[in-house]
Amino acid sequence: MTKKEKSCGAVIIRRNNETVQYLLIHQVQGHWCFPKGHVEENETEHETAKREIKEETGLKVTFLDGFRHTLSYSPSSGVSKDVVYFLAAYESGKEKAQKEELQGMDWFTYDEAMAMITYPNDRDLLVQAAKFLAEK
Repeated sequence: MTKKEKSCGAVIIRRNNETVQYLLIHQVQGHWCFPKGHVEENETEHETAKREIKEETGLKVTFLDGFRHTLSYSPSSGVSKDVVYFLAAYESGKEKAQKEELQGMDWFTYDEAMAMITYPNDRDLLVQAAKFLAEK
């Protein structure tokens, strides 16, 4: 029997003059990705994403309507996981990495982020987010 897990997170952007920057987190395991975490009981997907972003990064964000992207994979044998990602704009707060889970975090341009991201499915997510932004 397969165990189902679900997490939610977001691709977080901020504008620096005319340049869009993307926030990547550097996990203690060494990979670069987007903030996300497990859904807790009775939470909506947006509530989970907002809470996890705040816990992991210290930042408050505003979600951009219309973007929802699900990645599905198997993190270990007998486990199937869905991660729902939103697109969010940095609102306020000071970057503060959650020490138990992160080595750090930083803001990157699209090309820099593409070079830093560890997993192909996260790079695909960045492509989808940038495309969505370009069409808005």
